[in-house]
Amino acid sequence: MSYRDEKLSEEKVFKDPVHRYVHVKDRVIWDLIAAPEFQRLRRVKQLGTTNLTFHGAEHSRFNHSLGVYEIVRRIINNFQDRPHWNENERLLCLCAALLHDLGHGPFSHSFEKVFKLDHEYFTQQIIIGDTKINEILERVSPGFSQKVADVIAKTYEDKLVVSLISSQIDADRMDYLQRDAYFTGVSYGHFDMERILRVMRPIEDQVVIKSTGMHAVEDYIMSRYQMYWQVYFHPVTRSAEVILSKILHRAKYLYETKEFTFKLKPTHFVSFFEGDVDLKDYLKLDEMIVHYYFQLWQEEDDEILCDLCERFMNRRLFKYVEFNPNLQMDDWLELYKLFQQAAIDPDYYLVVDSSSDLPYDFYRPGEEEERLPINLLMPDGSLKELSRHSDIVEAISGKKRTDHKLYFPKDRLNELKDETLKKRIKEILYAQGAKEDVE
Repeated sequence: MSYRDEKLSEEKVFKDPVHRYVHVKDRVIWDLIAAPEFQRLRRVKQLGTTNLTFHGAEHSRFNHSLGVYEIVRRIINNFQDRPHWNENERLLCLCAALLHDLGHGPFSHSFEKVFKLDHEYFTQQIIIGDTKINEILERVSPGFSQKVADVIAKTYEDKLVVSLISSQIDADRMDYLQRDAYFTGVSYGHFDMERILRVMRPIEDQVVIKSTGMHAVEDYIMSRYQMYWQVYFHPVTRSAEVILSKILHRAKYLYETKEFTFKLKPTHFVSFFEGDVDLKDYLKLDEMIVHYYFQLWQEEDDEILCDLCERFMNRRLFKYVEFNPNLQMDDWLELYKLFQQAAIDPDYYLVVDSSSDLPYDFYRPGEEEERLPINLLMPDGSLKELSRHSDIVEAISGKKRTDHKLYFPKDRLNELKDETLKKRIKEILYAQGAKEDVE
């Protein structure tokens, strides 16, 4: 029997709080899970700093990756013997589902912004590079690793396979919405996934939904909308992300000046600071390592780095007020100068943070990020785009919502001795009617 077709002597299961069980029968999948590069995902949280807002959000990319695999496994089981489904793509789909988040670094998106990295690039490099993951995939067949990388990069020729992993209703989103809701303790992310899986149908280049399942999809889209604004973009979580980003910026700046000497050389960060990150260095860095350095940097001689790390490690976060950059830039410029007068460095302690989301969009050909729509399969066999049939989805289609916050250390302001300066700063910050004790 070839390695591709090899099965375990006994099915393995992972007990899972979202899907009850994750089932593994394929030897390839079992070996991939055991690979060091996949085990590393245990040390990268799924939601970054969200655990500082929702204390239960301690789950990892490892948990989520298993969940996405399990959803795709169930979808494929439902697709068997249906027109347009190629059973030869089964293992490719399962591998791509399992490995789709392989390249996420510590604190994921915040980390990427500071060091101008792309986790999808590193996901592909882990899959096709000199790794255990690559060794396993190449045992399936020469070039199989590249096929997996192509699916994740959305360049694979079979778009039906791609749509299972990346679309507006894919296994990735269906897992993280439910998993994140479970671990944060909120109710927004729950929807009838079993119903959606039952009404999914494969066609030539994508998955479509039987029209009878429209209401389950409406629930899914509204769940996603609520999760983004109530959990993912929570202003307290964003405060922690702001501080995290400023720590990394400050450490990078100190390293680049060459005039500052760290008490312990930040070995794991050097290639990131120098902008020359190879795969080996990337894989060495996880959130445990980052926390270790943040703990050490609380004792550094640089006052800003020390303070920011102490704030992050002990959850002394910045406060915030609503801020409209289109209307209040004059206020921000004045605040910048006032913070300088107060000896509070505005580059690190006065931060505008913006979040935006597009919950659902119909197809807009030619746009930079084209989104394939969710299509309904009508009783007569025709396809109808979801928002054309659903009043609920139509109401939010193509509508991008953006939120801006201005973050600052309220405790530092309260410590100011110059009462006139303190008063003017607070007048500007709270001019919009924001409460001083807002968190």
